[in-house]
Amino acid sequence: MATNLKIDPDLLDEAKRVGRFKTKKDAVNQALTEFIQHRRQIDILDWEGKVDFFKDYDHKALRNQR
Repeated sequence: MATNLKIDPDLLDEAKRVGRFKTKKDAVNQALTEFIQHRRQIDILDWEGKVDFFKDYDHKALRNQR
């Protein structure tokens, strides 16, 4: 899907340089990928205090049941 965006050329040039990307497209795609990963990691923090853990849970015992 072709998209026209007005991106700060200085930011894009620095992203290409820092990331050692050959194309603008590669720099933008990597930036979007890292942005999404970062936001998903932040969302995991919402789980804090909402997941129950069992002290007597034995994951190795479950392997033997297979």
